[in-house]
Amino acid sequence: MVFDQQQLESLVAKFDDAPLKLCFHIFDTLPSTNQKLWELIDQGAKPGTVVIATQQTAGRGQWGRQWDSSLGGLYLSLAIAPNLPLANSAQLTLCSAWGIATALRDRNIPVLLKWPNDLILLNRKLGGILIETRVQQGHITHAVIGVGINWVNPVPETGINLKSFFDTQPMLPIASLESLATITLQGLLSGCQRSTPEGIKTVLPSYLELLSSWGRSVVVDGCPGVVVGVTATGDLQVQLHSEVGTSTIDLKPGAISLGYDR
Repeated sequence: MVFDQQQLESLVAKFDDAPLKLCFHIFDTLPSTNQKLWELIDQGAKPGTVVIATQQTAGRGQWGRQWDSSLGGLYLSLAIAPNLPLANSAQLTLCSAWGIATALRDRNIPVLLKWPNDLILLNRKLGGILIETRVQQGHITHAVIGVGINWVNPVPETGINLKSFFDTQPMLPIASLESLATITLQGLLSGCQRSTPEGIKTVLPSYLELLSSWGRSVVVDGCPGVVVGVTATGDLQVQLHSEVGTSTIDLKPGAISLGYDR
């Protein structure tokens, strides 16, 4: 499988009012697109630099998990310079996930969001996002947003690729991997523009509408509860029910696993 850079650049050239000029680096195989992009940044690469690989040999997900990155998937990383207070770093994750999900939904693909950053289709994992940052004086000066989306690649039991979804559709909403990359970048740029303390206020209601775990029953430290929302700082809100009454707590990413249906 060969990624057509010329086709990608032609599609991206049609962006309206893109906030960044995109510069592409396409590779057949990389250990990690995020890792390669950091190397390019250290060599002087500017915000808007994009690294794409047709496969990764050491792809990473959240919490150090391995991301299976075989041929047929989209593996992409984008460099930005958000100048965002470190305390608001979760907004990058929420807005990036929201932007991609919204762009896919605009193509009639009913993507939902699993907190904080997984893309869900038909109750299966379609893709995920890994954001890495560098900080100076309490502000995020550089960020690399890595995205993996299943296109035609094999997936685990809890996953889904777009080909299996398109097989049930009378028309293909997305015709190529290059088109998927274009839509993904369009969504990312849209989301990143809103990853400010002010912008998150407009994104959060829409993010919550796409939250797949809304109303889901969970157990926190042995106490039953229900997911009731997400805060502007990226915490999961859970309403707990105990013998002494009801209370609402905020959980940081990684504090609880919501899992997938099997």
